Amino acid sequence: MKQQGVNRVVMAVRDLEAGRAFYEELLHCTFHSANDEEASAFGVQVLMSWDGGIELVAPIEGAGSHVDAILDTKGEGLIGVVWAVADADRAKEAAERLGVPSFFTLDYDQDQIDANLQGRFTKYYQHFLMPSGPLGDAQVLVGEFETPD
Repeated sequence: MKQQGVNRVVMAVRDLEAGRAFYEELLHCTFHSANDEEASAFGVQVLMSWDGGIELVAPIEGAGSHVDAILDTKGEGLIGVVWAVADADRAKEAAERLGVPSFFTLDYDQDQIDANLQGRFTKYYQHFLMPSGPLGDAQVLVGEFETPD
């Protein structure tokens, strides 16, 4: 089944485990480690809650990530949204025509989906759009997410 609409929101937290405890209590959801290799390349740690529709992102100490800068200026909270769309490449091209460039693409094969995302998907493909223009300073991703059902 192909998802449409908001896939998840992205929340910046200073302490990943404290953030996990807070949102698990607030939303009664479960978090899983995700994207460890890709996330660490950006200087962050990531936890995903598929039942809560939320992604937690925390900086790795000393890595100087973009999340450090966000936390220093805005504090903890909402920093992004991930939209599930029918055609991620078409959405990326539209964003670029509208003056919003993409800066990273994540395209997992099934082995990566199984290892990083608990095998929840049959397709996991997303483009990271540069915060700008009508998007404001929020991180926006557009992606295709298909589940086995």
